Amino acid sequence: MLHRHLNHERLTTAAIDNVIDCGKWSDWRDLRLSALGDPGVLAKIERVCAARVSDPYAQRHHFWMNYAKAHKTTA
Repeated sequence: MLHRHLNHERLTTAAIDNVIDCGKWSDWRDLRLSALGDPGVLAKIERVCAARVSDPYAQRHHFWMNYAKAHKTTA
């Protein structure tokens, strides 16, 4: 899936936010693989989610915030 802020191969914070918000299962899989391979991506995920985690209805961002926190120490 081409995301609105991903017009190159880098995962910017805007692209990560779009993947989390609008992505399908395969997009999440690709984000997960990128995060496992690069601790910088985990930090970006955490930054993106920190801005939205105060919204109790932003369940996708809650999930990814918890994922980033859980894997930050192992990466």
